[in-house]
Parts: sequence; structure tokens; C-alpha cells
Amino acid sequence: MSSYNNWANFILRSLVGVIFIAHGAQKLFGAFGGPGLEGAARYFEQLGFVPGEAWAFTVAIVEFIGGAALLVGLLTRYAALLLAGIMAVAMIAVHMPNGFFLPNGIEFAFALFAANLALLVGGPGELALDGWLARHGMFFVRRHKRAGLGQAA
Repeated sequence: MSSYNNWANFILRSLVGVIFIAHGAQKLFGAFGGPGLEGAARYFEQLGFVPGEAWAFTVAIVEFIGGAALLVGLLTRYAALLLAGIMAVAMIAVHMPNGFFLPNGIEFAFALFAANLALLVGGPGELALDGWLARHGMFFVRRHKRAGLGQAA
């Protein structure tokens, strides 16, 4: 992979990671004007996701920890898969009735879904903990040799 691609993956991972950390913090801690777990639980129940507490906690943890994983590039593909799933549900259950465009349409959730798919397919790049661990034969990160794939898993 060229160094430009590594930097592109780093930038994408970092920015998407920060976005998800912030959204997870809103739900977990009420940070940045967010609802906190109680408010998020009420919202999830209004959407039909019962019990709201379990859904709010699960989504908040996945967003916060998944965002942190993307930021540092650790277990990147797993984090991207989970976050893409959350965005797919958000697009369908929350934003689809409001059309495509912001403020409440699927536009932003769709962009985050696409970014996570790109990270899932393209991997974290070499400027990630996944890449470092793979180069040093550590952890359970492995390299794919078949089909010309050389990215950290």
C-alpha cells in the first residue's frame, strides 16, 4: 500500500473515530449536550427498541469504544463492522422517514455508514496499531497473503 493510501486511511479512521467517540459520550455521559443514558433510553423506547436501557447502553458503548478503536487503529475492521451496522439501523429506523438531506435525513448517517464500509474493506492501513501489531507478529492480528491482500486484519 502506498504511503498516500496509508495517510488516507489514517485520516478517515481518525475523523470517523472522533465522531463516534463524541456521539457515544453524548449517550453515555450526557457530554456535548447529549441526553445521557436515561434520555437515550427514552428515545430508543420511543423508536420501539425495548428495553430502551439495554439498547441505549449497547449503542453508546459500541459508539464510544468503537470510535476509540478506529482512532488508534485497533481491531479496526471489527469496529467498522459494528459501527456500520449501527448506522444502517439509524438510517432505516430514525432518518429514512425524513428524506435524504439534513437536518434529520439519512445524509450524515449514510456518510458514516459508507466511511465504515470503506474501513471494513480497505482495512486500517499501516499507520494503525493493527498494522504495527501485524508487522511484529503480535496479538491476534494476521496478514492476508491470498489474493494479494497485505492489510492487517
